[in-house]
Amino acid sequence: MMRETEFYLAQRVSALVMVPLVLGHLALMIYAIQDGLTAEEILSRTRGSLFWGLYYSLFVVAVAVHAAIGLATIAEEWLGLRGIAVSTVRWAVFLALNSMGARAVLTVTLGSPP
Repeated sequence: MMRETEFYLAQRVSALVMVPLVLGHLALMIYAIQDGLTAEEILSRTRGSLFWGLYYSLFVVAVAVHAAIGLATIAEEWLGLRGIAVSTVRWAVFLALNSMGARAVLTVTLGSPP
């Protein structure tokens, strides 16, 4: 079982991982829009790309960790959840975001949902 300090550090590290990924994503979106790329053209560039698959997979995991810890903390403070209940919220959010994000990454890099 993780202690509060470990959750604090995990959330901060996930934020540090997300910052360059968000900036890269925004830069990519600005480039695509200014270049007038269509969704089809963008997807043709991401299909089969190990780089983009790994990039966005890391992004998904970082967001899932960060959000799960944050929402569980809110559930503790606002709803008074403790123990197994707050742990269940944390895991449920993590697994839900991770599975939805993984599905999106696979769709963008492989071409069809699993």
